[in-house]
Formats: sequence, structure tokens, C-alpha cells
Amino acid sequence: MQLSDKQKKILMLLSDGQFHSGTTLAEALCVSRSAICKQFKGLSELGLQYSAVSGRGYRLEYPLELLDLTTISQGLSQEHQHLISSIEIHDSINSTNSYLVDYAQQQPKSRAVCFAEHQSAGKGRRGRTWVSPYGNNLYMSILWRFQQGGIAATAGLSLAVGVAVIRALRQHHIHDVGLKWPNDIYSQGKKLGGILIEVSGETDGPCSAVIGLGLNLFLPASEAQTITQAWTDLSNVNGTESISRNQLATSLLSHILEIVNGFETIGIQAYLDEWRNYDCLQGQTATLYIGQQHIDGIVEGIDNNGLLLIKRTDGTIQAFASGEVSFSSNIL
Repeated sequence: MQLSDKQKKILMLLSDGQFHSGTTLAEALCVSRSAICKQFKGLSELGLQYSAVSGRGYRLEYPLELLDLTTISQGLSQEHQHLISSIEIHDSINSTNSYLVDYAQQQPKSRAVCFAEHQSAGKGRRGRTWVSPYGNNLYMSILWRFQQGGIAATAGLSLAVGVAVIRALRQHHIHDVGLKWPNDIYSQGKKLGGILIEVSGETDGPCSAVIGLGLNLFLPASEAQTITQAWTDLSNVNGTESISRNQLATSLLSHILEIVNGFETIGIQAYLDEWRNYDCLQGQTATLYIGQQHIDGIVEGIDNNGLLLIKRTDGTIQAFASGEVSFSSNIL
């Protein structure tokens, strides 16, 4: 669903997390008190939690900073502004990745950026759902066109984008983070974010990549009940220090654009050493699942093509291009 103009105005008024009387809200929106009640019912459908207390009014359970197109666009350097054709911010969308995958079929040459406040069908790896409550986290995707090398030219792209994400987080003094092969952002052994890249095109010719990122800034426990793995968010990682969603969105977009723009000629090799510095599985006992097969061993990092290296119990080291890693020990 899309928010009405009145609902957006309510959210702006309540974004400070303080109580606002129904009378004040009704006057600000030029509607009746009963109409205000109806507007809040619509907000509940997006998972927005609020309190309604007699004599005090309405208050959002958590302060809210809505994404602002002007703030994000003007925060980009001129170079990065020129790299993209458009930026859209949606109130609610099925998935930013799905939206740009469809968009690519109509505008294959466009370098479009899509943010969403809420995803009704957020996409994770291997068909999983990415829990996407309204206004708390970051959900973004970038459509990028690679002209040469075909789909093979995108090999290792998820690792390079992971480096970009860590760079952006460190820019905001968030250092207790690392990367889990091939595309997860981790902190203290728990998943903080994930990268999903969907590629379509020719084997040897041009191809399009939709680069998606979901990052937990604040994930209410009530919204995370369906998550089956250990998770965390920046409010836990960063403690009481607050982070501007708009500033972080701008930083993430800038760093990802910087890396993606040169990836076609530079490739993953330029980022291998930095990725290894952030590797939070190095030396850990883990199991790699590939379909019905599972491989136990010790993670030995990645090779020069970005493939995962696992040392088997017999001492041999094998490289793997795909799979899902499960671990039991404590990691960064």
C-alpha cells in the first residue's frame, strides 16, 4: 500500500517520538478527530507501532527518520550524481530488487536507484524473505548495465559490494562489523545485513545487474519473529549513538557506486585484500551446504577469484564458487 498525503504528514509530526494530541493532529491536517483515528488504522497495516493514550494523544513507539530524496541526492558528489539516471523512494513496494528487475526489461540502459521505506515481499538469498518493517532500516537496489564480458564480468561483485558497505559503515565510525562469504554483513556473530545480486543478459555481451542491499538499523523484536538465524541491528552494534538514515543511505550509495562504476575493468582482484581484512569466517570451523551435500572443515578465506577455501578433515583445501556457510563458533 502507498501512504496517503495525510498519513505522511502524521508520520512527519510524530517522527520525534513524542506525544501529540488528536486535536493538534486534526488541526494540522484540517480533518476531524475521527478521521485521525482512521488514518492510524492504515499505518498499523505497515507494521508501524504507536500508542494512543487518553489525555496525551498519539506517539510512535520509536522515533522515525523518513528517507528524503533531496537530502540523499544532494549528499552525493557531482561525479556520483552523474553516474545514475534516477533515484526513487517508495513508501511500500514488494521488493526493491523485483522492482528494478522489471524496470530493466523496459529501460535496460538505465542506471536507476530504488529505495523503499517498506517491502511487502523483501527478497533474501535462496528464496528467503527479508523482513522489512516500515521506516526503520535501509532497503535499496541499484540497476547497473555492464557492457563487456557478459555475466562472467560480474563474478565476485557481491564481495566487492560488501567492501563498499563496510567502508560506508566505517565512515560513520561503526567498526564492529565484518563480512561473511559470499554476501552477508555480520557483527558479533549475528547477521546485520545482506546483499542480493540478480544478473540477466548475454553470456558474452551486455548484461544487467540489480544490486540489492538490506541493512538493519533498528529491527523491533516483534517484527523479527519469523527470522530463523541470529540477527542484529545497528542500534545494538552502535549502542546509544544514533545514526541518520539519510546520511547512511547517502554514504552506502556513494561507496557502492564508486566500486560498481569501475568493476567492469578492475574486477574483484582490486578488493581481495580488503575483503580478507573484513573476513569474519577466517579460521572458523564451519559447514558448507551445496544442495543436499554438506562439506565440513575449516574456512581458509578466499582465493584470488573470490572462491571460498575450505580445509577438509584430511588436510586438503578445496575452492567453492557457491553454497551456504553455517558456523557454530563465535565470530565477529
